Amino acid sequence: MNHSRALINPPHLSHEKSLKTLVENRTVYSLNHCELNLFETYESSALVPLKFNDLVVTSMLRGKKVMHLFDDPEFEYLPGETVVIPSNVEMKIDFPEATKNNPTQCLALAIDQAKISDTLHFLNERYPKEGKELFWQLDYQNYFFYNNVELATTINKLIKECTSTSITKDALADLTLQELLIRIIQTQTAKSIDDGHFSDPKNPITPVVEFIRTNLRENINMKRLSDKACMSTTSFYRFFKREIGMSPIEFVIHEKIKCAKQLLKNPSMQINEVCYMSGFEDCNYFIRLFKKYEGITPKQYQLLYVN
Repeated sequence: MNHSRALINPPHLSHEKSLKTLVENRTVYSLNHCELNLFETYESSALVPLKFNDLVVTSMLRGKKVMHLFDDPEFEYLPGETVVIPSNVEMKIDFPEATKNNPTQCLALAIDQAKISDTLHFLNERYPKEGKELFWQLDYQNYFFYNNVELATTINKLIKECTSTSITKDALADLTLQELLIRIIQTQTAKSIDDGHFSDPKNPITPVVEFIRTNLRENINMKRLSDKACMSTTSFYRFFKREIGMSPIEFVIHEKIKCAKQLLKNPSMQINEVCYMSGFEDCNYFIRLFKKYEGITPKQYQLLYVN
């Protein structure tokens, strides 16, 4: 169980009299380079088809869906999660729990391909990645992930701009679209690392991640990490944060918490043992940090697996 999904502020539901249908009722906000669609469903239904002509970024706001996408197994889709779908790909959606009192609400942001191409070209031209043959690009295989705070904040900003009546909304939305694409690429990279699918030998981040994971109980500082990447400390910090959207020390903490969660699945492990084995020196600090990241204490997390 993961309690660290960052939620997006859901817009108000449509007034009942304005509903055109109870299944995927659609409200559209069209801008120069994107189209924000808000979908609401008020009754249980299955295998509802949906397809867009452009790449679409979808995020759940309320309720639960079950997604059927590509040839992959179906999966539950919940608030705090995002799915990125290439153009002209049909998804089929179940709404197993939708009712008038418990509707689902989901946003789907369709983005012009020209805007995506221009943004990626700008990033590769002005902010090239370290390493040979490494470029800013979307990973269409890595399409489902949890929102972090930065991604949720950016989506909230985009909703605000798209639904605004300001004459500057297109200009502000364009800037926020650029930020959104950067956040998605960073989140996809972080998820690939988290899932153990990131091992590009050309990328300087690879030896750094391997070093962190094999030395969690050691004193890991910026100097040791930047040496592994063969960079100055300042350059390494900027590179790492740009690559995955978090600082090197934040990533070290993330890995320690991840290690602790794995250890806590053993009901015989004491909390102080988990603390030291995952690289923390102070048990009270470990408990506070764990609760901050996971929303519950280490003991509560452990009991979830006992019960």
